Amino acid sequence: MRPTMPNPLSATHEGSPADSPARRFRPRLVPTLAALAAVAVCVAAGNWQRDRMHAKESLRRQYDAAATAAPVALASLPAATDWPSLRYRPVVATGEYLADRQIFIDNKVAAGRAGFHVVTPLSLADGRVVLVNRGWIAQKSSRAVLPDAPPPPGVAAVHGRIAIPAAGYLELKPETSSGPIRQNLDPARFAAATGLAALPAVIEATAAPAPDDGLLREWPAPDFGIETHRIYMVQWYAFALLAAALWFWFHRPRAARDGHG
Repeated sequence: MRPTMPNPLSATHEGSPADSPARRFRPRLVPTLAALAAVAVCVAAGNWQRDRMHAKESLRRQYDAAATAAPVALASLPAATDWPSLRYRPVVATGEYLADRQIFIDNKVAAGRAGFHVVTPLSLADGRVVLVNRGWIAQKSSRAVLPDAPPPPGVAAVHGRIAIPAAGYLELKPETSSGPIRQNLDPARFAAATGLAALPAVIEATAAPAPDDGLLREWPAPDFGIETHRIYMVQWYAFALLAAALWFWFHRPRAARDGHG
């Protein structure tokens, strides 16, 4: 019998190093770039949510600390005060209300009723002005008739807490009216429109004057949304992990794919 010669083609096909799983791992360019972009975007979004969560946690600690802090006299604070650091801090301010510059912040709801926040500038002894959100009042049957909410005459002592109005807010159209009804509470815009040196902070009154003006002063604790940012952070990181896992799954060596059916 003639000896059986090995088939060179068969040997090359079965034992060649070129056919090993390691050599067959050749990631495709376009899917790899797409996966890298997806991972980068998801990680960046997760990091943004993480930073927002940490910022909200800081605000929450600031709110909790302010709840037990002693009131600060507004007159003792210089013009260059870091007002955001005093957010929610109890404060006492003494001055005279400027009744002719009072404004009403529209679209405020309490107990299911539409109304306004009554905001009156308080003139301090040093010439500065601080806006005081004196509380909520229901609107009349006609918006053409403003509610009657005069401030106390003479020198008044206001007890409240420091609030920092949002720097950015949604406007359907630019507010150009100089009338008493405003859509948003913006000290800088108020100062520009009136020429008054209004501080960038606002006082939310927490105590009724004597006699009581009948305004509703219930300032709810802010919703910091910490858990919402935490959930979104985890979701974005999970999406990044999923994108990486899918890329690996579709680029795994052929032998591994064959072995799993």
